[in-house]
Amino acid sequence: MSKLSEKQARLDQFLGRSRDNAICYSGYREGQDPRQGIFPSYAEIKEDLLILAQNWSFIRLYDSGPHADTTLKVIRDTGLDFKVLLGVDMGAEVSNPNCPWGAEFSEETLTANRLANRHQIDHLIALANLYSDIVFAVSIGNEASVEWTDHMVPVDSLVAYARRVNEAVSQPVTFCENYVPWLYRLAPLAAELDFISMHTYPVWEYRTLEDALEYTKQNFNAVVQHYPNKPVVITEAGWPTASNGRGIEPWNASETLQAQYYQQLMAWTEEEGILTFVFEAFDEPWKGSPDPNEPEKHWGLFTVDRTPKLVIQTILGKDL
Repeated sequence: MSKLSEKQARLDQFLGRSRDNAICYSGYREGQDPRQGIFPSYAEIKEDLLILAQNWSFIRLYDSGPHADTTLKVIRDTGLDFKVLLGVDMGAEVSNPNCPWGAEFSEETLTANRLANRHQIDHLIALANLYSDIVFAVSIGNEASVEWTDHMVPVDSLVAYARRVNEAVSQPVTFCENYVPWLYRLAPLAAELDFISMHTYPVWEYRTLEDALEYTKQNFNAVVQHYPNKPVVITEAGWPTASNGRGIEPWNASETLQAQYYQQLMAWTEEEGILTFVFEAFDEPWKGSPDPNEPEKHWGLFTVDRTPKLVIQTILGKDL
């Protein structure tokens, strides 16, 4: 089978499993932080995957570093039936004055980031080939082109990365991004990809539960209409359970709202056959500001101590 034929067969296979549950996984616990090189242990990741295996078939990983290395090793060692969307965690290759929290970097830093990005792309390729039975698709980046990002990568660089990866792996290749850039600046990149991966967060755009699903549908359909000949997957959608008011009003973040949005989202995507990765498995305290109610820390369906939230208790109806 040619590489092109194998890639199409893989694409058809996972799109054919679009009603399987899919989730974003990042296993950082209290005191762990990828920025400081403090990663979850093998035993901790194994504990997480045994929890997730009870309800999910697909997981998305955000990098090709130590966290991904260990996660893929655990999956192979345990024989757990996961298919993985493997990514890379890119650093900024250009400064971005539009980032609200600051993204102005020295040329020295940007040069170092470009080198690190190339190295991570190389490791993505190595892992995809080493774990070809587990990694069903690869992403060349995450939210690296949206207007507010602090890790902006020019579109022509993303195109070059996509071409490099396409030549080196048999898995389908994508890029994970907010729905907006897909509509006005990413057509050159889309031409190099096997499928489109989009993010939709009504709550970040000041929507309430009353119109959240309709807004999600509008986001998705806009991207589908823009790329009628490309499959479109949702690689992030979710609702936070706490907020300090930074971008999301505290009253608009709760376990009840998360459970209700999840139920609506899954009912729609299952009916329409849209593969959807819910964001995310576990709360991550390293994210965002030091404020414990920073919304970035509270998107998990489980708390950081792995306690099931209301969405798990009531929607999935299982005692985990």
